[in-house]
Amino acid sequence: MPKVELEAHKDGDYFVDYEEKVFEDVKANPGEKALVTFHTVAFEGSIGLVNILSATRLQRKGFDTSILLYGPGVTLGLQRGFPKLGNEAFPGHQVYAQRLAKFMEEGGKVYACRFALQALYGHGEPSLLPGITPISPLDVLDLNLIHRRNGSVIIDSWTM
Repeated sequence: MPKVELEAHKDGDYFVDYEEKVFEDVKANPGEKALVTFHTVAFEGSIGLVNILSATRLQRKGFDTSILLYGPGVTLGLQRGFPKLGNEAFPGHQVYAQRLAKFMEEGGKVYACRFALQALYGHGEPSLLPGITPISPLDVLDLNLIHRRNGSVIIDSWTM
């Protein structure tokens, strides 16, 4: 077998071209809205974090952006910590709380379904992170329909 003689990669090297952007940088027109829905369990995949980052990016592009946490998605909006609330038990333990707080600080709105919160996961409204608005399960569909009616960008994701 021939010997491979390549220099080893080092910290700071690039594997891909981060400078090239293929598509235009789209910004919201005045009044445009976006809705990002989460039906995923906290810490069981990357989609929850990806959705929060996508919602933040939409907000920064000028969209009036809302996040809907429903079904297992409400678990992303719960206060966490160990041994006390707010403590980080391991690196990244508070990433959902941190990113949702940042999103709301920048003007984003976060809604959590009360049915999932109580009936499915045994939590009450005081368990939610500050700033999250609890909503009726009947509002879940209406929130989607309002955004659809307004021609909003809607990103739905489900994990099973």
